[in-house]
Amino acid sequence: MKRFASYFLYAMLIASIVCACNDGLDITQKYAFDLLAMPYPKKVVQGETVEIRCTITKSGDYTGTDFYIRYFQTDGKGELKLDDGRMLTPNDLFPLTKEVFRLYYTSQCTDQQNLDIYIEDNFGQVVQKTFSFSNESVDKPKEQTE
Repeated sequence: MKRFASYFLYAMLIASIVCACNDGLDITQKYAFDLLAMPYPKKVVQGETVEIRCTITKSGDYTGTDFYIRYFQTDGKGELKLDDGRMLTPNDLFPLTKEVFRLYYTSQCTDQQNLDIYIEDNFGQVVQKTFSFSNESVDKPKEQTE
C-alpha cells in the first residue's frame, strides 16, 4: 500500500510538472515609451526657426515597433519640419524613420504659439507633448532727430 501511494504521489508530481510547462513563448511586443526633448528656446521672433531635439525612450525593445508623428497648432501660426526635410501638416500622420530626431519650427506670427506633438506606435499607444513659444519682438533702432 505504501508503494502504491508513493507511485501515485510520484505520478501526480510528474503530471503537475508536465501540465505547468507551456510550449508557447510569451513575447512582449508592446512596450511603454515617452518622448524626451532637450531644452529649446522659449522665445521666438517671426520668421525665426527653432530646433527641438527629440528622443523616443522605450521601456523595452521590440524590432517590429514603428513610430509615427502628428501635430496640432493650438495657438499661433508656423511651420514644422523633420530633420530629413519633410514638412509636417497638422493632423496628418507621418512615419518616423529613427528614434532620435530633430524638429524645426518656423514662427509665422507675432502671437503666443503652442504645438501639441503626438507620437504613436503601431500598437495604438500615444504620447503627447506640448511645446510653447512666446513672441519676442525685434526692436528697431530709433532714428535720431537733430
